[in-house]
Amino acid sequence: MTDYIQEQEMEIEALEAILADDFKEIHSGESGLNTSKRCFQIKVSPVDDESDEFTTTPVQLALIFSHTERYPDEPPLLNLNSLRGIQGEHLRILKEKLLQEASENLGMAMIYTLVTSAKEWLSEQYCQDTSLEDAEAEEAAKDDVIIPHGEPVTVETFLAWREMFEAEMALERANDQFSRLMPESALSAPKEKRLTGRQWFETGRHAAKGAAPATEGSDEEDEDEIDFDSDDFEDDEDDMLEHYLAEKSDSSTHSSKRVTN
Repeated sequence: MTDYIQEQEMEIEALEAILADDFKEIHSGESGLNTSKRCFQIKVSPVDDESDEFTTTPVQLALIFSHTERYPDEPPLLNLNSLRGIQGEHLRILKEKLLQEASENLGMAMIYTLVTSAKEWLSEQYCQDTSLEDAEAEEAAKDDVIIPHGEPVTVETFLAWREMFEAEMALERANDQFSRLMPESALSAPKEKRLTGRQWFETGRHAAKGAAPATEGSDEEDEDEIDFDSDDFEDDEDDMLEHYLAEKSDSSTHSSKRVTN
């Protein structure tokens, strides 16, 4: 008998050193146990398997125990109370689990083993769902992040874009000017009868554009006499404009000479 008491006292001292503030002695009337012997309460919270530290999940229970006369050769008296957020059904299931483990560990001090088992069970029941919710929240946060796409703008890429843009604008202006210079009949002619820009200027028709209009018959005859090729107006517009401006310059020079004479 004396050996049992000594072994029980040694276990209590060890639990006080290990559990510190989570371990305390309570009155037997608060324990819910049918005993007049000393009763103790241990606060038990879920444990993180990786850090081996208490988690912040809002669940906690009180594991209450009292040694029997022949402990550890017989199981201790156990009771479980919810301190925060634990369902009554879970308390019942866990208590049955701990009593089963106590019967499997007879002959040795087992209270700390039962506390560890209770922590792990709480982690399985209450921390896995939280981890799943955290993972889902993290995935949702990733979906909300806007990832920029495309090539980043640099000085080099901007200058290349501006050069291309200015070239396109110059081509568009040349096309507009070309359309104003060409006669409507040439622009509206079927593709197979259209003159190229260079051919139209070489016929000298542009020089007669400002002259007195001819009769309808003469216009039709002139158009029929032109030998059209199968090309369309896709020659280089810059060459056409240079040719036109050169002829305009020659015309202006001749006009000046006539005025001088």
